[in-house]
Amino acid sequence: MTISTHLHLSDEHAALRATVERFARTEVAPVIADYYEREAFPYELVARMGEMGLFGLPFPEEYGGMGGDYLAFCLALEELARVDSSVAITLEAGVGLGAMPIFRYGTDAQKEEWLPSLCAGTMLGAFGLTEPDGGTDAGATRTTARREGGQWVINGTKSFITNSGTDITGLVTVTAVTSEPGRPRAISAIIVPAGTPGFTVSKKYSKVGWAASDTRELSFVDCRVPEANLLGTEGRGYAQFLRTLDEGRIAIAALSVGLAQGCVDECVRYVAERSAFGKTIGSYQAIQFKVADMEARAYTARLAYYDAAALMLRGLPFKKEAAIAKLVASEAAMANAREAAQVFGGYGFMNETPVGRFYRDAKILEIGEGTSEVQRMVIARELGIATEG
Repeated sequence: MTISTHLHLSDEHAALRATVERFARTEVAPVIADYYEREAFPYELVARMGEMGLFGLPFPEEYGGMGGDYLAFCLALEELARVDSSVAITLEAGVGLGAMPIFRYGTDAQKEEWLPSLCAGTMLGAFGLTEPDGGTDAGATRTTARREGGQWVINGTKSFITNSGTDITGLVTVTAVTSEPGRPRAISAIIVPAGTPGFTVSKKYSKVGWAASDTRELSFVDCRVPEANLLGTEGRGYAQFLRTLDEGRIAIAALSVGLAQGCVDECVRYVAERSAFGKTIGSYQAIQFKVADMEARAYTARLAYYDAAALMLRGLPFKKEAAIAKLVASEAAMANAREAAQVFGGYGFMNETPVGRFYRDAKILEIGEGTSEVQRMVIARELGIATEG
């Protein structure tokens, strides 16, 4: 099934989308169920995506990137997620959370050191923001970093960190309180290379969904890195991340649209094959309406993330639109996954079917990169409505 072509993509964007769609269909789809069942990280697929240049899509050629833009990145995420979200979130986190902060805020030396490998997909980066006692309230960071002998000494714990413990993870950027006790609270971002003494990566979580992606808890006990590993401006780490988060919401919206569209793809195929009471189930209006509503959700959510991406690329404010896109798309993904499982009946409850995996993968989309409640708070605030606190 092809997506409508009247959404005004450039020839370059359309060609990229077709290339990633073909890769997802021919190389990811045949093998991903096995990775998912084993909860194994798909190193071979990640390497192939690196060869295709997907990890370098929105970065300049001088750093080994493809010289594309953020919409190109989002289109790739959508097409991957039509088949599998574990692969898609590995790319999203690797680019949006691993490489993008270094590109946005890094020094020339930091960019030259890290970006070529991150763009090539031979190395993955991660971003350590969330903590066991602080998810939505990320400003309440407890991890600390103090200066000592030309180094940062980091202590604390981070949780639910994607791409943080793979064999090719090269760095984690962590947020930490860097202000001295009794001074105004300041949070900074600091690059911690993998393998640094005092930096421990726990075993991977057993997750409801995204079973073929890497997610772990990290701990830092007197972990020392050079002062030069500060990313961006001291005390501006949280503000820097808010910009990263706004961009990331567009990317998660694109991933959500992919899952929502994947549900439509599977249902259109299935209702033409499955029979009940002497007719294909697609001939029953109740089923037709379900699938029609699913397509409407995916289509509407796609328009929302296209609009947010267009504003971003034009250098215009896009915070509200990114929140709308993330809210609408993640809820579309969840609704479509639920309805697709219903259409498939017992088969929709089986992990080996794409629909079963879509159902497991959908819920986190309403939580990660800001919960649905947070998106509503952002939208209300951007409308000028005072929120609590």
